[in-house]
Amino acid sequence: MTRAKKRGTNEFSRTRHDHANETAEDYVEAVAQLEEENGACRGADLARLFEVSHVTVTKTIARLKDEGLVDTRPYGPITLTARGRRLARESQRRHELVLDFLLAIGVSEETARVDAEGIEHHVSQETLDCFRKIVRSRS
Repeated sequence: MTRAKKRGTNEFSRTRHDHANETAEDYVEAVAQLEEENGACRGADLARLFEVSHVTVTKTIARLKDEGLVDTRPYGPITLTARGRRLARESQRRHELVLDFLLAIGVSEETARVDAEGIEHHVSQETLDCFRKIVRSRS
């Protein structure tokens, strides 16, 4: 019996859980990227990046603030909390590993970049460990 079955979950509940975390991971990763590139992250930057409305960004950032992932001040930049920075680093490392794996198995760079963005949110640690072995063996 797998660990997932022991916890009373199945592939459907895990996928629903992964979807729930996907937006948070994308946003904290984007905030970290924009801070690095521009020195600060503003709601308008996120709206442009994700091609969503400012209202969508405002609602999402409010949720992330409630979850302790970001800090905001009126008219100020969006910043990551320590917890948000950890999540951003973990998400970025997972993304890079998935991208490296896809490239290692011969997926074109353009397709690998698009696919990695979706796969990174739904891949288990066991699968990531296998990806890592394959990437290292090809280096």
